[in-house]
Amino acid sequence: MQDGGRRALVVGLGIAGIATALRLRQIGWEPVLIERAPVRRSGGYFVMLFGTGVASARRLGVLEAIGDRGSPLLRAYEVNRAGRRTPGMNPSTLPGRPLQLLRGDVEQGLFSALPGDVEIRYSTVPTRITQDDTAAEVTLHDTASGAVVTERFDLVVGADGLRSTVRSLAFGPQEYLHPLNYMIAVTLLDRPIEGFTQHEGLILAEPGRSAWTFPYDNHPPSLLFSYRTGDIDAEFARPPIESLRAAFGPEATGRLLETLFTRFEQAPDFLFDSVQQVRMPRWHRGRVALVGDAAWCVTLYAGMGASSAMAGGELLGTMLRRHPDDLPSALRAWEARMRPFIQAEQDSALTMRRLFTPHDRREQIIRAAMLRLTHAPVIGPAIGKILNGTDMKNKQLDIAAV
Repeated sequence: MQDGGRRALVVGLGIAGIATALRLRQIGWEPVLIERAPVRRSGGYFVMLFGTGVASARRLGVLEAIGDRGSPLLRAYEVNRAGRRTPGMNPSTLPGRPLQLLRGDVEQGLFSALPGDVEIRYSTVPTRITQDDTAAEVTLHDTASGAVVTERFDLVVGADGLRSTVRSLAFGPQEYLHPLNYMIAVTLLDRPIEGFTQHEGLILAEPGRSAWTFPYDNHPPSLLFSYRTGDIDAEFARPPIESLRAAFGPEATGRLLETLFTRFEQAPDFLFDSVQQVRMPRWHRGRVALVGDAAWCVTLYAGMGASSAMAGGELLGTMLRRHPDDLPSALRAWEARMRPFIQAEQDSALTMRRLFTPHDRREQIIRAAMLRLTHAPVIGPAIGKILNGTDMKNKQLDIAAV
């Protein structure tokens, strides 16, 4: 089905943006992708793709290209600073067995499916958006050449992340970020941690702080630090490694934690950021819609960032196809279908955060008890579902009939 050459500007070349552009192209639209960076980014850190994301990837035709770095051989251990190990929760045993991937695997799989005639402009950012009943007019700045152009589009999709430029241009200066008062520091390692095989991960969880390594079948692990803070600005005022050491002090680090700090400090690339959700009363305004972290940011604690980004972009295209001559109806139908799902995932992040990083001693005790129950032969699977919210994560948003 062709949509009469309708043109969409998609801002952001991440999972949400590429998935949206791919689906729009499939239904006959002409997407134009812009990206602030000078080249498409590669790499990325640990993500899981649950049933919702798997179903969207399959319908988009990219599931095989995305692949899976998981394996039944993967194991996780709860550890303390002295290195004592006890069995931990293994993603490969979760209901539905989510795919275990690098973020870049999902982006590359989606990107490889984009037709060659889809226009992509790098080093380009929107600086102004105005709209009327016939089109959205967007001023675009090429940061490499300095050129500025203004073009008209039938739809503008902001898929430009947590601190979205499209959101600020189209929805005003109101602050939609809701901090959880936690920080994360993430990197990819070049080899396993000493004393652990490539298939073994570790979880060091203490009140208000934790360290995780996520193993893969065919790649060195990801390293994640997560910790509570009462002053987000102060965390950014010093080098990340200093903030990490302060968060895990004043106790002696011990050999294992010191190794994790050293490996993080030596890593050539890392992410250090505050954990925030985006909560908005509406994700669309006129001819502008937000998708992925720009609209909802469920946070890494929910484990559904990649899945919800892909599902959101795919569903947007589906609703545009179902309402080919009525953009407002398409956007309303899209948001009505997505919002209950996203609300549940944002709420689950607040629960799942306790699994990643217990807030205090009380939460640490409860977490330890729940993890022990997951290894009980009768009630373990049920407890696993509760801890990980997999019933909602594996739902497919009822959009299979496209």
